[in-house]
Amino acid sequence: MAGPNNDSWRAHAGVFMACGVMILAPFQYGIDFGMIGGLQAMKGFLKVFGFKTTKSVIGWNLTTERQQLISSLMTLGAFISSLLAGVTAKKLGRKGCLWFACLTCCAANIIMMTTDNIIALYFGRLIIGLANGYFMVFAQLYIQESSPAKYRGLFLTGFQFCTSFGTLIGTIVDWATAKRPDKSSYLIPLGLIYVIPVVMTVAMLFIPESPRWLILQERYEEGTKSLQWLRPSGYDCDAEAAEIRAAIEREKEMSSGIGPLDMIKNPIDRRRTILAVGAVTLQAASGSMFIIAYKAYFFTMAKVSDPFAMTNVLSTVGLLAIIANSLIIVKFGRRRVLLMTGLLICGLLQLIIAVVYHEQPGRRSTGKIIVALSSLYMFSYNGMIATYAWLAGGEIPTQRLRSYTFGLAAASGFLFAWLTTFTAPYFINPIALDWGPRYGFIWAPSCVIAATWVFFFLPEVKGRTLEEIDEMFEAKLSARKFSGYVCIGMAQFDENMRKDVEREKDIMVFQNEKVAAETTVTSTA
Repeated sequence: MAGPNNDSWRAHAGVFMACGVMILAPFQYGIDFGMIGGLQAMKGFLKVFGFKTTKSVIGWNLTTERQQLISSLMTLGAFISSLLAGVTAKKLGRKGCLWFACLTCCAANIIMMTTDNIIALYFGRLIIGLANGYFMVFAQLYIQESSPAKYRGLFLTGFQFCTSFGTLIGTIVDWATAKRPDKSSYLIPLGLIYVIPVVMTVAMLFIPESPRWLILQERYEEGTKSLQWLRPSGYDCDAEAAEIRAAIEREKEMSSGIGPLDMIKNPIDRRRTILAVGAVTLQAASGSMFIIAYKAYFFTMAKVSDPFAMTNVLSTVGLLAIIANSLIIVKFGRRRVLLMTGLLICGLLQLIIAVVYHEQPGRRSTGKIIVALSSLYMFSYNGMIATYAWLAGGEIPTQRLRSYTFGLAAASGFLFAWLTTFTAPYFINPIALDWGPRYGFIWAPSCVIAATWVFFFLPEVKGRTLEEIDEMFEAKLSARKFSGYVCIGMAQFDENMRKDVEREKDIMVFQNEKVAAETTVTSTA
């Protein structure tokens, strides 16, 4: 569809700009996630919401229940909002839901910064979770629906990069303020939460709505105009818009409707729903939430020297992994290289961490080993699991049900993440089971099971348009046959479009010749 000279990234400046706005959403999520674990190891925070104890290295601690709720209520809120994503998306669209998330985020942060009451803090964490769920779901939906197949993987790698970069910024600010003895130690990090919602609120005024969402709502002309904004000059946007509409209409003819229950009624839709949910849930299955959410506390209880500085090291390593992944993802097939291998490596590292700590707990050398292995874990997780788990979850759903299916997949991922963050304190807190890093004994077998599922069930759809993915699922291919399948449906559609255009040209030429002949006859007469 595009000409030979307008397929460079410079020619796609519009879609790079739009997706650049959207990847601010995971940056916001990352800041919150990276920051909240550090707050729980700050004296200034613990003096307000915790208690004094001689069992803690820093002399202060949180009860297990408070630690659970502060960390997990955000994830629970994200689960709730993701589960409702399909319903709200139908009315508000991708941009509308993100504007709502920006407003909700700021409101939640006002509550968290102005309260000394633990119940109000819980409420603030739940509300900001509702916002973060929308940030993660609708920003990714926008990218998946607006970007060309050539750049979709790159944009979603950037999405994961911003998640990790936000986490790094959150942990760096925690490290910078942790030694403050008063409330400012945690109020300064919380103040960062206002920045991204304000920037996104303004920036989204200048970019179009998702073209696929507009066409799905039968706003065909607006969808075509959106494509014209997002695509290079000279690109055949009419043809792509017609292709999108044809794919949506074909899905409607084959299925009963567009609603939550339609995700499981049709066998093809049911398979795609299960695969999308399973793909996103791989993040939680790797045990990542345990290390990401509690890294500062985890290092503190493992007697690692300067635990806040070490959390920055961990976040930086994860960020470098995303950069490496952006190079790998272009060259190699994603399913095997970035998921299966990554899960096995992460499982092995969790096992080694657990064994080392079990044999020699409390030693300084053990702390150094744990930091090193945790860094390798974050590199493997961010470089081989995190990006493709979300990417597969967004690419696989059917077009007409994408907001419902991806919302359910994200909700499932957040649910299991919540379960991890909610139960982890029972295992790692000194006043509970006091397992500490031994918690890895649970996650090693989980990683192996997840890798096995990927091998047998998750298809490879690298470089495919969303319409080609529809065709492959309609052909009922096994997971292993996806990568080598040659799509003919879209090629036939393009051929039919070409023939229609040529036919219309022939008709116009004939009509012009007829008019010219009639004019000549009239003039002669």
